[in-house]
Amino acid sequence: MAVPKRKTSHARKMKRRSNVWKLETPTNLVKCPQCGEYNLAFRVCKACGYYKGEQVIAHKEEAAN
Repeated sequence: MAVPKRKTSHARKMKRRSNVWKLETPTNLVKCPQCGEYNLAFRVCKACGYYKGEQVIAHKEEAAN
């Protein structure tokens, strides 16, 4: 059975594993036309509750006023 001749250094080990921990940003972020907040495309805006120019979700702040 093959056995490594030398111990793998911490730097070499971490260099090999560096691609595992890369964070990926969502590529389909769009700006909401109502409030200007960034959100995922084809989703209701969490900040204002609008989708395609129509209010879909009424927020608690607006309902209390």
